[in-house]
Amino acid sequence: MKKVKVGIIGCGNISDIYLKNTTGVFDILDVVGCADLDMDKAQSQGDKYKVKAMTVDEMLADETIDMILNLTTPQAHKIVAEQALKAGKHVYNEKPLVLSREDGQYLLDLAKSKGLKVGCAPDTFLGAGIQTCRRLIDDGVIGEPIAATAFMVCHGHESWHPAPEFYYKAGGGPMFDMGPYYITALVNLMGPVKQVTGYTRKTFAERTITSEPKNGTKIEVEVPTHVAGMIAFENGAIGTIITSFDVWGAQLPRIEIYGTKGSLSVPDPNGFGGTVQLKLPSDKEWKEVPLTHDYADNSRGLGLADMASAIIEKREPKASGALAYHVLDIMHGFHDASNAEKHVTLESTCEQPKALPACE
Repeated sequence: MKKVKVGIIGCGNISDIYLKNTTGVFDILDVVGCADLDMDKAQSQGDKYKVKAMTVDEMLADETIDMILNLTTPQAHKIVAEQALKAGKHVYNEKPLVLSREDGQYLLDLAKSKGLKVGCAPDTFLGAGIQTCRRLIDDGVIGEPIAATAFMVCHGHESWHPAPEFYYKAGGGPMFDMGPYYITALVNLMGPVKQVTGYTRKTFAERTITSEPKNGTKIEVEVPTHVAGMIAFENGAIGTIITSFDVWGAQLPRIEIYGTKGSLSVPDPNGFGGTVQLKLPSDKEWKEVPLTHDYADNSRGLGLADMASAIIEKREPKASGALAYHVLDIMHGFHDASNAEKHVTLESTCEQPKALPACE
């Protein structure tokens, strides 16, 4: 099998699962090394997963590396991705793609000018749970989709994350942190979006970290922490989404899709598997639907592996830069609509990702 050589920049909290899967699950990937501004982190992860610890400059200068997996914090996504593209390497960013629409369009244009590809997390929509839901919709089981709801509500990450400050800075907040999972799943299931509106608020001006090692540290909140949005899909369906870091508890579903012939309960888009449930008019209760696709376990890196295949096959990756940019545009749209008290018509669109084949 032809392999694509990968360098990983960013050895923080999320790098563990990526390194585990890219070095042990996806054979198409050949991880050459890992890098971080903190060389102690790079060395620790390199030793743990038996890859070479490198400086960022060393990695970018290594001509054997085909693709960079960018696992830095959101504030650094544009800078690192730009450096990778200018070094002649394809790049796959952790979500969100970048902080601003302008930076996102710049990266896509830069990649196109150099004949390179941009991909972006999340790739959970390629997992067994959401792909099973996609098949049910495509097969017409619930009829024509007319509406969708999506809810991600909690009280933030300062109780468990070792360094949660960036969740409350530009590029953070519940929409930019968790929204990509939900909106990417919705675009995969329902297609692209044409218009949004929304309301936002910042409930707590300051947060206190209760996790270690920064227990007691105060965080000044710079971004909205409760976002409610309405979505007009290009196919005519209407969506409702709430993301919040201000809620102590709730019993809301994750995602539900409502069709003319039935309703579909979609599992948590922050995971790859989960329980799929269906309710048709003849059913008194919701019924569980067996998963029809592979990758039900935590398979982060699946989108990166697909991008490696796309590089070899000279096609667009399923977790593409265009999809990630459209999701970024939608998220900004909710905030812009709230600030301007109006509907926002999106300038971006994307192709609905092609569904994966079911298991034999």
